[in-house]
Amino acid sequence: MLPVEHTDPTNEKILAISEDKIEGFVREPFEEIARRSGLDVAVVMERIAAMLRAGTVRRVRQTLLATNLADGALVAWKVAPERIDSAFDYMFQQDPFSGHVVLRSTDTVTAGSDYKLWTTVKVPQGFSIQQHCELLVERVGADHFRLMPAKGIFTLGVGHVRRKTVEPGSKADRPATMARVQVASLNELEWQVLVALKREFTPEEIQPTPWLSRAAEAGVSVEEFYRVAEELNARKIVGRFSTFLEHVKPSSGGVRVTRFNALFHWAVPQGRELEAGGEVGRHHILTHCYWREAGAEFKNVNIMAVAHGSDKQLLLEHKRAIDDHLAACGIPVSYTNVFWGGRSEIKPSEIAPQIYRQWRAEIAAQPV
Repeated sequence: MLPVEHTDPTNEKILAISEDKIEGFVREPFEEIARRSGLDVAVVMERIAAMLRAGTVRRVRQTLLATNLADGALVAWKVAPERIDSAFDYMFQQDPFSGHVVLRSTDTVTAGSDYKLWTTVKVPQGFSIQQHCELLVERVGADHFRLMPAKGIFTLGVGHVRRKTVEPGSKADRPATMARVQVASLNELEWQVLVALKREFTPEEIQPTPWLSRAAEAGVSVEEFYRVAEELNARKIVGRFSTFLEHVKPSSGGVRVTRFNALFHWAVPQGRELEAGGEVGRHHILTHCYWREAGAEFKNVNIMAVAHGSDKQLLLEHKRAIDDHLAACGIPVSYTNVFWGGRSEIKPSEIAPQIYRQWRAEIAAQPV
């Protein structure tokens, strides 16, 4: 039996690379993980497959920069307490276009604390995210929702294993650079390749030249598959090749990667979002950092970031370090808060137009 916990020394070496260090499209991703972790490729493949079977790793896939492929937003939902669990289940189980589904709470009653259900939603090009959320309102009985599309991205990664030892205040030498959200258009061949490229790997698919079968799935030669994938990569449509740890639920052996998921909020003056996001996003503890406009319901929050950890007080120390850094930079903050994650499910959002059309047809045939 191979060790499958993320705390095993060999698995730690693999995960420190495979979580979020393999940028873009790579023809031989497992060889690249092996090279950078200093391990034999056979060891890397058998360990990743074993962790995937055990549930330590919840998925292995090529990620996409979906913000450049589909209209997306973070959505806060106001739902009556007696309906919130069924709404959560519907978003997770019945809506392929909702990705992260999280119940969040605050330590004290504050602006927006009655928005307890939070999701990420993406709809393919040519469709309306507003209309999609209005449809979900009918299906789950929500009272209200607030759309918060990303205007810019400062940090986007995972790396839970690496971040376990990050000290409060640890940050990059320079501010994070913001990537603007710009939706790209794809032709039919590019969609064929993209749909095959992004599908999750089964344990049996973790082998050398893993894209060979995906090329056949897309109906093209492997060289054509490589050409299209590398062009998509050059256009900033392809993200990382990643192994995603199950960071919310305990593993089969009862070991947790993290216990707390914190969504940090800051409201900074209009016109200073780019500067503030760069200073926040340079902090190593953060897995995500965005410029999003939350509106009056959330006291005009415009910078949001996510951090994970096993100790709530330590996460609050990280937050204080970021607050202190903003103050030292002379960036005023009119409001700040932490929304803590509770029940949580995560799945990739579908972004293919044909899948959306099919889903809408199925929904139209179902009673509300």
